[in-house]
Amino acid sequence: MLSAQIEDIKQDTISEKYLIIKGDSVPRTSIDLDEVMLLHKLKFDSRKDRIRYLILRRKTIKVYPYAKMAADRLDSMNVRLATLTRNRDKKRYTKRIQKYIEGEFSEELKKMTRTEGQILIKLIHRQTGVTAFDLIKELRNGWRAFWYNTTASMFDISLKREFDPENEKEDYLIEDILQRNFQSGRLERQKSAIDFDFYDLTNKWVHQKTPE
Repeated sequence: MLSAQIEDIKQDTISEKYLIIKGDSVPRTSIDLDEVMLLHKLKFDSRKDRIRYLILRRKTIKVYPYAKMAADRLDSMNVRLATLTRNRDKKRYTKRIQKYIEGEFSEELKKMTRTEGQILIKLIHRQTGVTAFDLIKELRNGWRAFWYNTTASMFDISLKREFDPENEKEDYLIEDILQRNFQSGRLERQKSAIDFDFYDLTNKWVHQKTPE
């Protein structure tokens, strides 16, 4: 059985950690740390921009947990479906998940404003890589998805909206808000299913630099 012991050995003014395994000492010159994203200091061109950002932050923090929950439920469903062999069992399980998700979402969605609903739609795309429209289409049928999208459009909410921080500054600001609240621990981190480089986006939207 391996036994390990960490000893501090001071040499001059430098403290170096050694890992002792079966009598052999192995120096460790690095420390295991969680990845930390360096974020720029927030600056606003006007009071109006600052207020707009604060409103966006409040709405993003409110709806993000529901987008994360949708992604978690979708992942769980896909894992479970992979274990089922009969189409009958798959349809039965999918229907049960549909009712469960609708039960979790329906009442909260009724309380959301139009802008909160649109942010949620974009974040669902961020978390799953699939638009809300396509998720509904996958779980239901095409006509039902069309009906949902038409109804949402009446309230100026498109279920086909994607999360696009590379071309939409508001989406970049949403990502900025998420990263700051991931670091503070206010929101539970969940990796984006959409591929982008946050630092390149910061150069584009904040520092006005075009990535090489």
